[in-house]
Amino acid sequence: MAWLAVVLLALASLASAAPSLNARQAITALTSAQISAFKPYSFYSAAAYCLPSSTLAWNCGVNCAGANPGFHPIASGGDGAAVQFWFVGVDTTLGTVIVSHQGTDSSQILALLTDADFFLGGLDPTLFPGLSSSIKVHSGFANEHTKTATLVLAAVQKGLSQFDVKKVTLVGHSLGAALSLIESVYLPLHIAGVTFRTIVYGMPRVGNQAFADHASVGNTVTHINNKEDLVPILPGRFLGFHHPTGEIHIQDSGVWDTCPGEDNTNDLCTTGDVSNIFEGETGDHVGPYDGVRMTCG
Repeated sequence: MAWLAVVLLALASLASAAPSLNARQAITALTSAQISAFKPYSFYSAAAYCLPSSTLAWNCGVNCAGANPGFHPIASGGDGAAVQFWFVGVDTTLGTVIVSHQGTDSSQILALLTDADFFLGGLDPTLFPGLSSSIKVHSGFANEHTKTATLVLAAVQKGLSQFDVKKVTLVGHSLGAALSLIESVYLPLHIAGVTFRTIVYGMPRVGNQAFADHASVGNTVTHINNKEDLVPILPGRFLGFHHPTGEIHIQDSGVWDTCPGEDNTNDLCTTGDVSNIFEGETGDHVGPYDGVRMTCG
């Protein structure tokens, strides 16, 4: 998510809703072992910023073979502008298909325009058959998802069949996180008998309350926010956007806290800690997330 989008969405973050009951639920800190368990997925998210030719060959340095040598790429694509980079493969060590989407490249105007198209709309019924019409998502994110949906689905199906695994893990950062969350609703409509998990970083709000509720059905969602990153508070709740459950907030001290509920307003969680854009820090958006920065290399 970059400056043009931040400026266009700024007013959306200024209106705050009344504190929810979630704010009174217990905040708990992760152990060092729990934090370390996220590191492979952090590297997979960062690798999505690398060229498709590099991820397909799995030769993009520390983010690729250096971090996850047990990965077998299946497909990749995108141009980083009109279509965000993406890749699919299988991690035989973790026993899961990995789907990763690139975040916003601030040098690409088309990606910025995707972020800025923040009106709520329905999902394509052809891609999302049987989904309730009450579910609405950010129009720019939804339009971007349609560009690669069938390609990603085919690659995931190939990975599940070829490697005989029963898990799919979706990862991504920023815009890539938003795309992966939509993907986590899309793929289960076309693939049965598989466990889905979504682990994303610096994710903006993607859809309305109905979408936030549905995103956690049959899918374990974890969205990790770093310190005073302002992207996760955009678009604003008063526009009808809501986060799903599963937030982990990295404190200035380096402690990783779990934040139960949706948009927890406790000041240890992002919605409470960064109540408006003037309290946010754009530099926190890329990380680090336990030492991993969301860049290629």
